[in-house]
Amino acid sequence: MSGMRIARIELFHVAVPLAGPFHPSWIPGFRQVENRFDLLRIETADGVVGWSAAPSMGGEREGWGQFLGSYFLGERADDLANVRQRIREMGYLGHRGGGFIEPACWDIVGKARNKPVYELLGGTGGRVKLYASTGEMRTGAERVIEVQERRDEGFQAVKLRVHAETLEEDIEQIRMTREAHPDVVLGVDCNQAWRVAAIADCAKWDYDRALAFCKAAEELDFAWVEEPLPQDDYEAIARLNAATGVTLAGGELNTGGLPEFRHMVARGCYDWYQPDAIMVGGVSETWAIVNLLKKSGAAYSPHTWTNGIGFAINLQIFAATKGREEKFLEYPLDPPGWVPEGRDGLLMDPFHHDKGFLDIPTKPGLGFEIDESQLRRHGRRWYVANKVRVAISTVFDRGLGEAKKLGAVRDARLDAREAELNAQGGDPFLDPVADLLT
Repeated sequence: MSGMRIARIELFHVAVPLAGPFHPSWIPGFRQVENRFDLLRIETADGVVGWSAAPSMGGEREGWGQFLGSYFLGERADDLANVRQRIREMGYLGHRGGGFIEPACWDIVGKARNKPVYELLGGTGGRVKLYASTGEMRTGAERVIEVQERRDEGFQAVKLRVHAETLEEDIEQIRMTREAHPDVVLGVDCNQAWRVAAIADCAKWDYDRALAFCKAAEELDFAWVEEPLPQDDYEAIARLNAATGVTLAGGELNTGGLPEFRHMVARGCYDWYQPDAIMVGGVSETWAIVNLLKKSGAAYSPHTWTNGIGFAINLQIFAATKGREEKFLEYPLDPPGWVPEGRDGLLMDPFHHDKGFLDIPTKPGLGFEIDESQLRRHGRRWYVANKVRVAISTVFDRGLGEAKKLGAVRDARLDAREAELNAQGGDPFLDPVADLLT
């Protein structure tokens, strides 16, 4: 039996206190005091541990427990095509959004081979330059001060947030900011792609408002406008992109994976695509999208605003891309509430920037270590699976006879897959995204 077979799975809900209250522009009316997410821990038979995480407001994933053990225990962590198939099957049977599971397997492979994930993808180390990504809505006068603070810290680029009640207020904010900071690279996020108005209402843009705003941003020499229309209104987005000269960016929460991005690229929706590996389906899916964008001539730099682990995963992919020196990577920062200590609260080494730059981690795998003491303090484990636990659960659920039959059938499938891999040379990681690129 391969030592790369998954032997244990754990899920935790984590709530790291923030240094101060944070009011995310994408959830108007919400006062956030904790960074909440679900943390995944996968361990192989050889004891290699991989981590991943996904945003979570509460216990919405706690029903996943019945699936994870039976779907992934015994599978090889380095057999990524097989792992992706299990994730797809979860989605067919009611548990979508499981793509964040896959990066934990990349973490395992990197650690087993003593290489960072970006090296497994063909990249090199070094540094990346960052843009400071704000998170709260502010007036133009407040934004002028904020951008100056980021400039004083060394950032060359800053992203603002808009969608005030009126178009005039939004244009006034970006005008005041540009006039006060004529030499800063400025972008702006409209937060219209996945509008959330469950607490307080917020402006809902139509095509005409989006066009007027984009033209104003173009006149004010903004480097990009992000997600000014609903994420699935492909026709309107493409029409807007053709009608304005400003760079349009988006795609962060388009969860349809490579097929959806093929569709968007073919229609010319955006100039710059921002797939987030946590949302889009994992490292492999994102890397396939990066290859698509390279062939099409479109730009890539990911969305990273989830938590420190999500940032780390997307950093690894960005680090592997050619021409990254010419691009900025999103760096979520909005003090006093959203700072590295809360954003990266479980990491032994939070991602602190150095005058707007960041050294790419050299540790194997995804490049971070979990602070177990902080996990015990801020995390609640709600699921753990190993072979014995799943077997006992199946006996209680199906009866001893049926449990034995199900176990025998599944073990036979796993052994057959192992034999198939051995016949092919024994290493399923030789070309980990080949099936996606065909």
